Amino acid sequence: MTNDYSIFRQFSNLEQANTLKNILTKNGIDCELADNIPSVDITFSGSTIQNQFEVRIHESNFKAAEQILEQDAENIIDEIDREYYLFSFTDEELYEILLKSDEWSAFDYTLAQKILNERGKPIDKALLNSLKNERLKDLAKPEENQKPWIIAGYIFALLGGFLGLIIGYFLWTSKKTLPNGKKVYSYASNDRIHGKYIFYIGLIVVPTTILFKVLVQF
Repeated sequence: MTNDYSIFRQFSNLEQANTLKNILTKNGIDCELADNIPSVDITFSGSTIQNQFEVRIHESNFKAAEQILEQDAENIIDEIDREYYLFSFTDEELYEILLKSDEWSAFDYTLAQKILNERGKPIDKALLNSLKNERLKDLAKPEENQKPWIIAGYIFALLGGFLGLIIGYFLWTSKKTLPNGKKVYSYASNDRIHGKYIFYIGLIVVPTTILFKVLVQF
């Protein structure tokens, strides 16, 4: 897999992922399908990976892809049954969808705008862009409270365990992908510095420990 692709959407089943891939490909967006085997895009939050299939595209195509999905939703939105669950949402809940559009489908995002408009709450592009920018700022914030992992990393690294190397590497290099395709470091600068130190300590101690054990056997 090439490194210039970023995660655009994640799905729990292959059929949904293929449907999106086909829509994007049909509209001239180069994309690829992959499973989300743990990589440097994971965190130490302790959450389990639920989504198993990822549609990945070039970062430069994220905006165009979003527009394609919104237009696709527009084409079927007038056919939606009024019993659809979003019609029972409060205005605040609908605004929440607009704010956290990355957590909702393009259809729900577009329908939320339509419902608000019907209720006399007009939504313009300026507001949508403002909400998306606020969301990006929030998601770009580094993960907090890495102290337990830093302590564990130093301990394992000094004891000569490979786990110290792994913890240090992820703290130092781990990145997350924002809804606009941009990749940012997952952890604060100070935590990443500790990760770098842990990694290099492990890089020295682990081979030394292995060599010592080998020599002891003779």
